[in-house]
Amino acid sequence: MGKTHNYFFAGATVSTMITKHRTWSRHLPAEFGVWDITSEAASLTDDSGIGSGTLTLQAIGSTAAITTIEYESGALADLQRALEAMAPAEAHYAHNDRWGDGNGFSHVRSALLKTGVSLPIIDGRMALGTWQQIVVINLDNRDRDREVVGMVMGSRA
Repeated sequence: MGKTHNYFFAGATVSTMITKHRTWSRHLPAEFGVWDITSEAASLTDDSGIGSGTLTLQAIGSTAAITTIEYESGALADLQRALEAMAPAEAHYAHNDRWGDGNGFSHVRSALLKTGVSLPIIDGRMALGTWQQIVVINLDNRDRDREVVGMVMGSRA
């Protein structure tokens, strides 16, 4: 899972790049099932031995999202309400006309929030605020098994 890459310039080692990745999955309920994945991401970062670099997390699927937020019921309810205001579930969506699956709003919400997030790793830790967590959200109109791929890249401390 982890690899070390040496980069050379004019015959001298410039830096050693370390990469490590992991995949996680979780069953989430329909229309705003939320998973706090912060501890999984921190574990990957810690296990990598990287002191300085980048963590990238990608939620797989066009009706999923990954973002950072304070993981508490009020903030999550506010985010859900904001998404409903921007992309109402009951609005007309051309996607629904074409596919008939009724989840056009889910695709739009995913595009607004995004399916990937990238965080700096500084001194071996993810650069997150005290009240900031990483969450995966199932935005589809049906339950889904959501998969997240995480990769860290960087150099040792």
